[in-house]
Amino acid sequence: MKKILLIEDNEDVRENTADILALAHYQVEMAENGKIGVEKAKQFHPDIVVCDIMMPEMDGYGVLEQLSKNSATASTPFIFLTAKTDRADMRTGMNLGADDYLTKPFDEKELLEAISSRLRKNEFLKKEFAKNVKDLNVFLEEASQYMDLESLSKGQALKKYDKKDMLYWEGDTAHSMFFVESGRVKTYKGTESGKEFVSGICGPGEFIGQLSLLGPKGTYIDNAVVLEDAELYAIPKRDFTKLLNENHTVSQKFIEMISNNLIEVQAQLVGMAFASVRQRAAKTLLDLYDKGIIKDYASEGMGIPREDFAGLIGTATETAIRTLSDFKEEGLITTDSGRRIIILKKEELQSIADFR
Repeated sequence: MKKILLIEDNEDVRENTADILALAHYQVEMAENGKIGVEKAKQFHPDIVVCDIMMPEMDGYGVLEQLSKNSATASTPFIFLTAKTDRADMRTGMNLGADDYLTKPFDEKELLEAISSRLRKNEFLKKEFAKNVKDLNVFLEEASQYMDLESLSKGQALKKYDKKDMLYWEGDTAHSMFFVESGRVKTYKGTESGKEFVSGICGPGEFIGQLSLLGPKGTYIDNAVVLEDAELYAIPKRDFTKLLNENHTVSQKFIEMISNNLIEVQAQLVGMAFASVRQRAAKTLLDLYDKGIIKDYASEGMGIPREDFAGLIGTATETAIRTLSDFKEEGLITTDSGRRIIILKKEELQSIADFR
């Protein structure tokens, strides 16, 4: 049973509203002013707060401000009840972070629909989705229900790709974003000198191509090639656009899902600009270790071509090889018979990457 904290100084309004909510199968706690309401919120842990604005002791704005400062209540949905109809008051409440605003007198249907909508939104935003195709399909199903859409492509089959298959070429029409269920995919850009700038090596749980779908030209901004046999799930551009644009709540959750490796790309570019080759190489080795591409024991991991490693750190292949040789001489890494890199001293590499 969902819990509602009702803060209202008018006894008749408070009792009548509480009755409506109780009949709708909500557990209701009441407070007759803002100060008491703040204390009850800390003890009651409501799923949603319905609060009047003009009250003694502390007004509704003060209640919202206090609850926003408390980590336990900061994300609790908040609906204002007020007899005021001035748009300035409405803006004040919404700017403080209120989720909705009901003007008294309100009818039963209006109240219950507002509460149901905000609870539904909060549950959707709080839900965690694992980075796999099963949960991706669950997200698409729930997103389509939330937006009342039947046109999202759901339950599509994984497509298998072989090593060295090209997923797309730079300049091709960007038709899909891809999710990696298994295997590895390299993204890279060609340079005028004919060399490659490797923008990423993506593994299970990562998305590829989202920046291209956002670009104004509508074409892929890099190349993508399969490094080892992979299974990929395609999200068509039309679905990508709907998930981003048709509902703010769904958009928030979708961006959260696809943004992690965008943050990594940004960090990589900053590193290219300000860090030394040695620092970049150490950080890249640790990133590849975290992704399972290289290991700290022999005969495991997929290994990485030295030219790809050079592309990741933004330097010439010869410089990358020399830096790896330095790390090897210092006892930080070694290699096996298959030229796989093996990390020996992770903490010391971390110290180099952290500029210490």
